[in-house]
Amino acid sequence: MSKFLLRLIILLIAVHSYGQNLLPPIYNYKLSEYKGASKNWDLAANHDGELFVANNKGLLYFNGEKWSLNKLPNNTIIRSVEVVGDKIFTGSYEEFGFWVKDDLDNLAYTSLTSLIKDHTFTSEEFWEILPFGEEIYFRSFSSIYSYQNGKIKVLDPTQIISDLLVYNGKLIVGGGTEGLFELQEDQLQPLAHQELLVGKTITDVVPIEEGLLVGTKLNGCFVWNGSGLTSWNNELNSELKRHQLNKILKLSDNQLAFGTIKNGVYLFDAIAKNTKLLNRETGLQNNTVLSMLQFQNQLWLGLDNGLARTKLNHPITYFTDFTGTLGMVYDMAYYDDRLYLGSNTGVYYFEDNALKFLDGSQGHVWDLEVVDGDLLCGNNTGTYRIKGSDFEKISDVSGGYGFAKVPEQSTTYIQGTYTGLVKYSKQVNGAWTVTKIDEIVEPVKHLCFETPNILWATHAYKGFYRIKMDSEYQTVLEKKEYLGEGTPSPYNIKVYNIKNQIVFRGEQAWYKYDPILDRIVVFDDFEPYSDHELLHFDDSHFWFVNREGKKEIVHTDLKRDSLAIADFPLDQRLAPDSQNVIKINDSTSYITLTDGFAKVDRTIMQQSLQEPHLPVPHLNLLRDEDHLYSGSSESIEIPFKSSQSLSFEVSSPELMQPRYHYILTGPKTYSGFTEDGQIEFQNLPHGEYSLEVSTVGQDNSHSESVVRPFEIAAPWFLSKGSLVLYVFLVVATVLLIRFYNRRKLQRKQRELELQMKKEQEEKLAALEKEKLAREIKLKQNELASTTLNIAKKNEMILELKNMLVINKDKFSNSQRYRSFIKKLNNSIQDTDDWKRFEVNFKELHEDFFERLLKQYPSLTPKDLKLCAYLKMNLSTKEIAPLMAISVRGVEIHRYRLRKKLEIDSSKSLSNFLITF
Repeated sequence: MSKFLLRLIILLIAVHSYGQNLLPPIYNYKLSEYKGASKNWDLAANHDGELFVANNKGLLYFNGEKWSLNKLPNNTIIRSVEVVGDKIFTGSYEEFGFWVKDDLDNLAYTSLTSLIKDHTFTSEEFWEILPFGEEIYFRSFSSIYSYQNGKIKVLDPTQIISDLLVYNGKLIVGGGTEGLFELQEDQLQPLAHQELLVGKTITDVVPIEEGLLVGTKLNGCFVWNGSGLTSWNNELNSELKRHQLNKILKLSDNQLAFGTIKNGVYLFDAIAKNTKLLNRETGLQNNTVLSMLQFQNQLWLGLDNGLARTKLNHPITYFTDFTGTLGMVYDMAYYDDRLYLGSNTGVYYFEDNALKFLDGSQGHVWDLEVVDGDLLCGNNTGTYRIKGSDFEKISDVSGGYGFAKVPEQSTTYIQGTYTGLVKYSKQVNGAWTVTKIDEIVEPVKHLCFETPNILWATHAYKGFYRIKMDSEYQTVLEKKEYLGEGTPSPYNIKVYNIKNQIVFRGEQAWYKYDPILDRIVVFDDFEPYSDHELLHFDDSHFWFVNREGKKEIVHTDLKRDSLAIADFPLDQRLAPDSQNVIKINDSTSYITLTDGFAKVDRTIMQQSLQEPHLPVPHLNLLRDEDHLYSGSSESIEIPFKSSQSLSFEVSSPELMQPRYHYILTGPKTYSGFTEDGQIEFQNLPHGEYSLEVSTVGQDNSHSESVVRPFEIAAPWFLSKGSLVLYVFLVVATVLLIRFYNRRKLQRKQRELELQMKKEQEEKLAALEKEKLAREIKLKQNELASTTLNIAKKNEMILELKNMLVINKDKFSNSQRYRSFIKKLNNSIQDTDDWKRFEVNFKELHEDFFERLLKQYPSLTPKDLKLCAYLKMNLSTKEIAPLMAISVRGVEIHRYRLRKKLEIDSSKSLSNFLITF
């Protein structure tokens, strides 16, 4: 039981002690992000804001977007770091030197210990580096090393050296437990009047207006003004003693930062005399602060476990309930100089800078609103009036979402609740008369008046209604629901009266009511904010927040005045559909969060916008698939084969959470925004490009652009050499085609000539053949005629001979008779006829007899004569006269010839000879 009470007391102390500790956002960097070791001993930044961290694993380098770790050759812990010009000096175990960054953001180390002559290290680590004049001092606990013009001088004082600083042109040395000293002519001379410091371990010393503020390990701070030493008279001093002071940093604007071992950082404002605490309870990831650095309005913290960064004089400060007691804040109100919070656990208020719970307010609070001079609270158990610490119920109707004042009525209001509408009227004595409007029983989450008697109300899930009421606001005369095409989805509708227009927030767009057409139409004035919710509005400005993606609040007048509030805690802690903006005055507004609230100081925000122009971003690297190029190169040519994926790394270390706008021009044109410092392009065609990158401010203004031209080389088949080759090939192809066509033409011409010659020859041959055929025909005719004549002659002679034989007896002279017979026989056997026949036959069948005799040498002239007649396809009857024999004799002769020619009886003798 005692342990439970102890925890409860600690919880209440945490809530009450730092109740209204409104702090700037803290950005914690974990080991998994910067890829180093846990401890970060020292911090330094160059003129661009790039950070260098002395880490247990080496030197961390942060360009504003990307971390890199650089190890020493001996892999020792780096204890100190300082930037001087373009060199980054570091100190380690028995080692110090400097790093130089190349065009690809790689750091190369050069050791300086080789310059030390006639000195041996005594297990020293170098904890501090201080540039002073032309010299650079490296401090260990036992020695001071001075580096100048390539030489190192060593000082070995007897005191323990715990700090170095420059004050009024002098080098001041903290001597451990022995006080402060001035380095004069290589000797430490003690400062006067510092007896109080004896025996107290000095951890850090900074110059302030009164002199030197000396911080000790366990005894708080002292002020040395040259004539004496006094304890620092501030309530914070006791906290520093209790939590072990480790580092002091003088900030701009008369502020001091005190880093402790046990309780984070105290930010002290010397003018306002107030203190803000950054520790684990307020968002810092570790309470042990090893190093601090201010760059412009940013404060970097090197912790025992990690790194952190916050923005000084930030226009947005946050209250965070890390205990979980408060819950999610739904509404806030400022009443009687007191800030009230309404959450899902009840009502809270701040008193004496401590958060307190309003007794009796347990339950979900939907609405905190000043109504007719009273602070009213809509709770899930009813509606209450808050007076100081009193919580007085004035209505039993549960779930008061919000009030709408009845137009032209001074003290009459309508409230939307879980169970419909409720009428509130304030009496002269200050009491409230509450009347339930019975006709409306559905939950009404949002409502507003169109006219004194016409009210618009929305159901959480079932759309919205236009309600006409009587003059007493007790009876509903008409209730009209708007559904159908062109109207917003009925889910989660919100309704507003904006400059006498009824405006609706739908799921996809903004709408308004057109009273002339009596229908819902698209509201064009809010078209640029179709994906935003409306948080708050007044006569001139509107507060919007985007519904999806990274949360960004826009404060705008819909014309020229537009301010974007994009802060990491807002993105993480805004509650969708429940976020709210409460405007206290023209410069101060509050935003409800899931675990607290944010305070927006518009005056500081406007001042930050009027500061010098936005920094020009750094284009660090260009990376293709195979190569890495310096972003500072004036001209970059990328091989086509490596250009399928291009990545540009940009950064702006002077800004926290920078946002960039880029424009790519060339064969392809792209533009857009990026927040992670990476600009990527895929599959760009070859050609010359120009990339413009600028940073984007909170008012959406753009810085001056950094412009970097680059070229993607043509693919090998479109390179200059290839193009020359293509021209050569084209010319060669043209010449080859020309040569080929000429050869083809010549070949064609020859072919045509040959064809013409052939056709001519064929024509001549045909003519010759025709002529020959005619001649053959003629010869055949002549042969046939000759044969016919011979046959007729022989036939006539034979007939005449037969007649003489028959009339032989009539011849008186037998001698004469025989003479006639002989002459007739001679005429039949006349060789001249055969010779003429033979000549004509050989002209037609010139080698017939030769071939026949060659194959059948036994043939007689008479056989040859019969063969000739048979070849002419003469019949036996036609042959008989020609051979002067009878038909029977021809048949006998044919038979014998068949035998000689060895022709079978089944075959035609005539056909054989015709085809022979």
